[in-house]
This record gives sequence, structure tokens and C-alpha cells, in this order.
Amino acid sequence: MKKIILRKFKNKNHETEIIPETFSETVSDSIFDKFFIEVSLLTIFTLRFFKEVFKPPYEFNELMKQSFLIGYKTFPLVAITGFIIGLVLTIQSRPTLSKFGAESLLPAMVAVSIIREIGPVITALIFAGKVGSGIGAELASMNVTEQIDAMQVSDNNPFKYLVVTRILSATFMLPLLVIFADGVGLMGSFVGVNIKGNVGAHLFFSQIFQTLEFNDLIPAVIKTFFFGFAIGLIGCYKGYNSNKGTEGVGKAANSAVVFSSLMIFIIDMIAVQITSLFQN
Repeated sequence: MKKIILRKFKNKNHETEIIPETFSETVSDSIFDKFFIEVSLLTIFTLRFFKEVFKPPYEFNELMKQSFLIGYKTFPLVAITGFIIGLVLTIQSRPTLSKFGAESLLPAMVAVSIIREIGPVITALIFAGKVGSGIGAELASMNVTEQIDAMQVSDNNPFKYLVVTRILSATFMLPLLVIFADGVGLMGSFVGVNIKGNVGAHLFFSQIFQTLEFNDLIPAVIKTFFFGFAIGLIGCYKGYNSNKGTEGVGKAANSAVVFSSLMIFIIDMIAVQITSLFQN
């Protein structure tokens, strides 16, 4: 617990009084201390991951298992979300484009929006909510029931078995999910276009592929690897270092989602700035 700093001053009657520093100063100091401690611990955790990931033995079976649980089990939720995004974005954009006589540009506009920004970010947020919280809660519950300590006592490496496999699975599965979500989102857009029109599939998708360029696709896919790495890393960090007790499980799951979502927006902001520099 942080100590409250006391200071002295003398009043007009030369009586010495002891008055505590303001509460805001104490709270701000505590927040900054916790922030820098958290960043330093997360950095050490990240460096340990890069140290363990190249060191044998390699847990291929656990990696495949986690990839199945993280990727395949998340696909239905991602597919439904992508379809709804494409459908709603098309329906909402049509009236605005119709005012300017640019309704024919609707497929290209929706495709660029989904592939560049909306698809990766929304899919990553859904991924953080499902996978990030699941990893945090699972590892936290193992920490509470002392399963991690038991693995260490039995001469196994719990960090490699539990942490490395989950971070790698999240890193490699999220880009695949984003690609699938983009495709399903374009199909949702096709349905939205045909609600108040009659556009053939060949015309719709040919206009999309004529508009899209590699500059639209490649940066969007590359940043999803960083999204997946951040989600897996934060989820594992929060769960692996959770407090003992059932309360720590809930806090680990909640904080994993919050910080993962925040990191997604920060990484996306950096990626957009770097992409704009290369395009200019």
C-alpha cells in the first residue's frame, strides 16, 4: 500500500500542523507506478516468449490443438459478424451514394472499406473478446488450482507448453480468420446490393477486383499478425500472472479483453501511419 506523504506548515499562530498531500497526487503517483511496473513485466514476459519459442523441445501437438480451438471454433462467430458487417454497410451506404449519382461505386467502396480497415479491426475485436478472455480465464484457473506449479515440480516447462503454443496459435489463426471474414463480408455486401437492385455476381465481384490493389490487401493482412500476437500475449500474461483465488480468474479475463482491444487500436493506428508513408 502506498504511503501518504505528510508535509508541515506553520500558521499565523506559529502552530505546526501536519497535512497530507492531496489525494489526486497520491492516486496519480500510484497509477503511474502501476503502469510502468505493468509495462516492464509485460516486456520481460515478451522477451521470455522469444527466448522459449526457438528452444527445443517443440510442442507441435499442443500447437495444433490450440490452433483448432482458437481458429476453427471461432470461425462461425467471425463468419456471422463479417456477413452482417458487409450487409449493413452496403444498406447504409446506398442512400448517400445515390444522392450523388454514384450508386455504381457501391461494391468497390464497400470492398475497400471492409478489406482495409473494418474487416481486420472488427474481427480482431471479436477474436479478443472470445479467445483473449478464454486464454486469460483458462490460465488463471490453472494458476489458482496450482496446476502450473505442479507442471514445474514435475520437471515440465509450463511456459512453453501453455504460453508459447497459445501465442503462436493466436498469431497465425487471426490472419486466416480475417481473410475468411472479408470474403463472407463481401458476400453479405452482394446480398445487400441485391435487396434494392439486380446485380449479377460476375459484375459485382469483377468491379471489386478491378478496384482492389495489393496495397489494399497486403498491409491489412500483415497487421493482423500483430493483432493476433498482441491478443495471445496479453491473454497469456494476464492469466499466467493472475492473483491466487477465484477473483483473479475474473480479473484476468476482463483485463485481457480490455488491454487487447486497446492494443488493437494502437497497432492499427501505427500500421495506418506506416502504410501512408510508403504509399506517399
